[in-house]
Amino acid sequence: MHRNIDGWHSPSLNRHMDIVTYGHYGFALLLLPTAAADFLEYERFQLIESIRPFIDSGKVKVFSINSINSESWMHQTMLPHHKAMRHQDFNHYVYTEVIPYIKDNTSWDTPIIVCGASLGALHSANLFFKRPDLLDGVIAMSGIYDLTYYSKGFWNDDVYFNSPVHYIGNLNDHNILTQIRHRHHIHILAGSGPYEDPDASRAFSELLHHKSIPHELDIWGHDMGHDWPTWRAMLPHYLGTRF
Repeated sequence: MHRNIDGWHSPSLNRHMDIVTYGHYGFALLLLPTAAADFLEYERFQLIESIRPFIDSGKVKVFSINSINSESWMHQTMLPHHKAMRHQDFNHYVYTEVIPYIKDNTSWDTPIIVCGASLGALHSANLFFKRPDLLDGVIAMSGIYDLTYYSKGFWNDDVYFNSPVHYIGNLNDHNILTQIRHRHHIHILAGSGPYEDPDASRAFSELLHHKSIPHELDIWGHDMGHDWPTWRAMLPHYLGTRF
């Protein structure tokens, strides 16, 4: 399996950011880490190995980036409005730096599906629903889509506009809604085992239904907890059956 590590000094974040690529061909899968992890997390926990057949066959080319959650919502002493601003910086980094990098390393017609587990699921969903002109779909695993769960009661416009369960309900821009509704890959997945919150996914699905946004809600069994064995089962299943 082809593997390449790259990186650059991000103007959006004013720090060095790494990115790892797996494979040569296929649609682009952009992985966002869980919690405060780094760009190699999915490799360390063998999720990359679990999807290796799809990488080796040229079905998918995978890109994995660092989180900066330790500089935003996971930071214990940072002021809340600074956390929210850092979250916005991360969005800008993905939209203006990572996506052009992916296009330069695939083609400008290559679809990009964004994917993450846990906090990475919230980021993935948020990035997609805000910019369906740049991203072609989302696979969100074991997420909570209410940012106030992480902001611990802090509320401002930056929280609102990065909390899908809040802004999607009020989304009335016809062009953005049309773009979202024409995407064929909106997958909301959760387990029912320890530390999972399938009701968060169900509530998010109800909101999407209310906005007439086609999507797939898939709640797995009580043997599927909030941990890597679940995500190592989910992602290859979806790459094999939905793409």
